[in-house]
Amino acid sequence: MAELWNTIILEPVLNSLIALTTVLWGNFGLAIIVLTVIVRLILLPLTLRQTQSTKVMQSLQPKLQEIQKKYAKNQQKLQQEMLKLYREAGVNPLGCLWPLLIQLPIWIALYQSIMQALAATPENLLSLSQHLYSWAAVGQAVPLNEHFLWLRLSRPDPNLILALLVGGTMWVQQKMVTPPATDPRQQSMTSMTTLMMPLMFGLFTLSFPSGLALYWVVSNIIGIGIQYFVTGGWGYLRAPSVPKQVATPKAPLAERPMPAAQQSKILKTASEPSKMIKQASDEKKRGLFRK
Repeated sequence: MAELWNTIILEPVLNSLIALTTVLWGNFGLAIIVLTVIVRLILLPLTLRQTQSTKVMQSLQPKLQEIQKKYAKNQQKLQQEMLKLYREAGVNPLGCLWPLLIQLPIWIALYQSIMQALAATPENLLSLSQHLYSWAAVGQAVPLNEHFLWLRLSRPDPNLILALLVGGTMWVQQKMVTPPATDPRQQSMTSMTTLMMPLMFGLFTLSFPSGLALYWVVSNIIGIGIQYFVTGGWGYLRAPSVPKQVATPKAPLAERPMPAAQQSKILKTASEPSKMIKQASDEKKRGLFRK
């Protein structure tokens, strides 16, 4: 089993890293970044499917909440209705895990590659030579320089900068795709889940080689970019804006309602000529009868 692992996963990752280091002027940190980009490009079809599935899942949230309220006391019926809804929408709720599961062996192989490629003792160098291909680019790069920026890639970052970057970028990526819950209990659980993974990987960064943490940071940034451009924005990371009240357009003067006082004044003015006419008519009648 170990031989199969070394042949299929470890040795390709290790030799690719060393060959990239030779091409990138002996910079092992840049080689890790470029390898991260290559891995994400290979996984791009799966990532796009995951992003599209996440987008569809977001659109299904109102219907899911209705189903949860309707069948809250019948868990079996609830599961059946949820599966029926997923089937009709053509999404698999577990499909978003595939890119993560595929990257897991790469993380392990990268960890082993960093520890072996940056061998500091003759025994480690002898173990490294057993896994190297007979490529000219590989033979020229050994031994490798582990310094990159402020980091020693075979050791954890003592400044906690990488831990914050890993946790922060992972939190942003999860927050973009996590819809807010309406139920207070579900809301607390969603908030805890959103924070759990970033905190866990941030703690891992404190004990793992900084080269592996560098891979996580670059991979998370690429994932954020893909999510932003595919879904067309920052998703649920940005708080929903309060809709502005649209001002009601003023009606033309002819259509505006007239104040009551003004109406009374106009009626009074209009009634004055009729009173005068009536007075004149009465006076004329009195004059005729006098004659």
